[in-house]
Amino acid sequence: MIKRKIYNEILEHLRAKHITVIIGARQVGKTTIIRQLQDHLATQGTFSLYFNLDIEDDRQYFESQRILLQKIRLEAGSRPAIVFIDEIQRKLDAGRFLKGLYDQNLPVKFVATGSGSLELKASVKESLAGRKRIFEVHPVSFREFFNYRTAYAYEEKLSEYFELEQGRAENFLMEYLSFGGYPEVILAETETEKRQTIAELFSSYVEKDIAGTLGVTNQTEFVILIRLLADRSGKPINYTGLANEVNLSLPTLKKYIHYAEETFILNRLNPFFNNIGKELTKSPQYYFEDIGLRNYAAGVFGLLPARHPAIGFVFQHLVFQYLHATCQKNGWMLHYWRTRDKAEVDFVVNRIKDIIPVEVKFRALKKPELTASFQSFLKKYSPLEAFVVNRSLYDDFQWGNTTVHFRPWWPLWDNGWGAG
Repeated sequence: MIKRKIYNEILEHLRAKHITVIIGARQVGKTTIIRQLQDHLATQGTFSLYFNLDIEDDRQYFESQRILLQKIRLEAGSRPAIVFIDEIQRKLDAGRFLKGLYDQNLPVKFVATGSGSLELKASVKESLAGRKRIFEVHPVSFREFFNYRTAYAYEEKLSEYFELEQGRAENFLMEYLSFGGYPEVILAETETEKRQTIAELFSSYVEKDIAGTLGVTNQTEFVILIRLLADRSGKPINYTGLANEVNLSLPTLKKYIHYAEETFILNRLNPFFNNIGKELTKSPQYYFEDIGLRNYAAGVFGLLPARHPAIGFVFQHLVFQYLHATCQKNGWMLHYWRTRDKAEVDFVVNRIKDIIPVEVKFRALKKPELTASFQSFLKKYSPLEAFVVNRSLYDDFQWGNTTVHFRPWWPLWDNGWGAG
C-alpha cells in the first residue's frame, strides 16, 4: 500500500466537529484513504459507517436527511459515529444536504469525498461556510512514489540514497517521469498494464466527469483540446489560435479549459509582471496535475529514454509539481516570465516579501552557467536568491547582487525549499 502524506492530516481532523471534505481527481486515492481511516478507527473501537453514492443500494438512504439519519441510528444505536460518504457529488445540492445534517448537532462526524465538479465546489463553499475543512488529494508525489518503491527503507534519507545509488536513483526518476503518480498506474506491474490503466482512467474521466457530470456534448473536441494542451504543456497558450485548431468558439474553448482545471487535470501558470492587469490578461501556460496523464494525452506514454526530445519538458513538470505544492502550502504565488523578445524563465516564486526565479535544466551540469534569459531577469529585478535545478551540480554562484543556487533536484523533496 502506498502511504500518503495527507493521510495523517485527515486523521487528525477526525477529532474536529467540522465536516471533513476530501476532494481530488478520479482514482487519485480518496477511497483508499477512507478505507485506511476506517481500519484505524476499528482498532480504536470507534464505530463508523461507509456509503458510496456510486452504488445504487447506498443512494436510497440519501433521498432525504431523515432517511439517512434513520439508517445511521439503526446501525450505530446510541454510539457516537463517524460517517463516510464517498462520491458526494452524486447528490444534488450536496452542500445544503450536509449542512442540514451538521446543524442538527448530532454525535456524528461526517466525512465526504468528491471528484472534481464545479457544482460540488460551489455548493460546498456556499452552504458549508464555517462548517467544513477541505483536503485536496493529488496524485502520488515523487517522494511518496520513491518511498513505496524502496519499501520505506529510506524515508528520511532520500538525498543520501540519491548520492550513493545514482544508477538506481536515475531509474526511479525515469519511471516516475514516464508513468506519473496515479496509484493504480504505479501498482500495475507491467508497462502494458500501466498503459491499459491510464487509458481506462482517461476514458472514465471524459465519460463520467466531463460528459456525465458537466454535460459536455462535444467529447471529441474536448479530447483533442486536452491532447493539444498536453503537447504544449509548459508553453504560452494563444487562446484564439488554439480555438481555431480545435474548431471551437473562443468562449467554449475557455469554458472547456476551465472545466479541466476544476476537475483536477490542469494547473494554470500566469506570467509574472509588476502590472497585475497584464499578469491576468497575458498568455498563461498549463501544466498537467499528473505527468503520466500528460504523457498519455501527448501520445508518449511508456518508459521514456533519457534522450527523448520531450524529456526536458517532462522533467520541468516534476519541478512544477514541487513548486506548485510549496506555494499552495505557504500562500505564495507561482508564475513564469517571458518578454516580447522571448527571454524566458521557467518559474518565478513570488513570496510577497521577495521573488525567486527558478530555471530547470535536465542536463547534468558540470559547472555553473546561466542562460542569457536568466541573466536578463536577474538584471531587471535583482532578486537576492535564484535557483537552477539540474540533475547533478551542487554549487553557489554570485551574479551581481544575486546568489544563484545550483541544486540537484532531489534535495528539494528531501529537505524542502531552499535546502541544501
